[in-house]
Amino acid sequence: MTAHDGDAARSGKILEGVTVLDLSTFVTGGFCSAMLANQGAEVVKIEQPGYGDAVRHSGPPFIKGESPYYWTLSYGKKSLELDLKNPEAKEALYELVEEADVFIQNFRPGTAERLDVDYDTLSDHNENLIYLAISAFGQTGPWRERSGYDLLIQGMSGIMSVTGEPDRQPVKVGLPMTDLITAMWAAFGATTALYRRERTGEGEYIDLGMLEATLPWLTKQAGMVFAGEETKRMGTKDPVLAPYQTFETKDGFINICILNEKLWGELCEALDRPDLPEDERFEMNADRVEHLDELEAEIEATLADKTTDEWIEVIAEDAGVPAGPVYSVEEALESPQIEARGTITEIDHPELGEVPVIEHPLKFRNADSGFELPPPLLGEHNREVFREHGYSETEIDRLAELGVFGDDPENPVDDDSTDVDDDSTDSES
Repeated sequence: MTAHDGDAARSGKILEGVTVLDLSTFVTGGFCSAMLANQGAEVVKIEQPGYGDAVRHSGPPFIKGESPYYWTLSYGKKSLELDLKNPEAKEALYELVEEADVFIQNFRPGTAERLDVDYDTLSDHNENLIYLAISAFGQTGPWRERSGYDLLIQGMSGIMSVTGEPDRQPVKVGLPMTDLITAMWAAFGATTALYRRERTGEGEYIDLGMLEATLPWLTKQAGMVFAGEETKRMGTKDPVLAPYQTFETKDGFINICILNEKLWGELCEALDRPDLPEDERFEMNADRVEHLDELEAEIEATLADKTTDEWIEVIAEDAGVPAGPVYSVEEALESPQIEARGTITEIDHPELGEVPVIEHPLKFRNADSGFELPPPLLGEHNREVFREHGYSETEIDRLAELGVFGDDPENPVDDDSTDVDDDSTDSES
């Protein structure tokens, strides 16, 4: 079954009828609008003519010149090229704004005003607009005008200070974590603002900074600071639970998660180590946290006797204790659990045939979700967007002649064009 199978006429997606104009680049806005598209919103991705979103060019790897990283941020969208340095293109954008519900940009503060796509300007065209301004540090404060990227935010948020092994340099999380955190806040902000608009009839301006978007996710570590305790890098060990970490087995690694004394007893029984709970160093969770290194040595000495798969059967399947393997990304995408949930699907791409889709996880009982469009080719929907907006073919031809879509809207290849998105605030890490 492909991601677009089914009767679209009866899909009943929650955000059907919502139109999103996404002027952002890279991850924060891109993943946000993908989340909205998955729930039925029509997302028009507005891109720089001839070049598009920089994430299209992020690689290697590339598949026939296209970055598969770009796919993961762009399912379900339409692509529209607009040269926002062209006054006619700007006027065309304003006409689209008149019927839009959500507008997303991730410029550095001040750039939207320079391009005349700021909230005050656009709200004059649509007072009910939900306007989402994403930046690295928000619209106020001493760092407001600085650009920011995932690596910077991971460092400034404290994440890197608690990631990695003790006595080694700080380590960033291996995926663009703060970009994705911000994207999820952005989607949450857009949907809650839409809900408020249903109740009040008012549009909204949302100021979202990556740094402050990340801080609420510190939870456990922030709680330690609030209690006056020191946070530190602990590898896979946990500062408040034990054992709650990765252990080495005969042929690989296993994660074991013990959150209470009942599970601790069940784990020791599964390991055939009745001596461990009787040891005063390991009797209660607080004791075990105080003696993490000794605990690790005792458990790994036992785990060395069997393979990871054998221990998963003993610990997780037989004893019911939370434990799991440490997969590679390939193994994770192909795991039996993911296959059973139908998380990886396929969708028809106009040039590449079927391409894989990582479906989003919300499974509603009374509503549908899912991507209906493949990641768009650059400018693929230049004419379609305006046609749906009521333009005649003659009027669209005129827009093209005026350079609204760039120099050559049918085959844009202007590699020397100035990137209007140089002031965007996030990136892959």
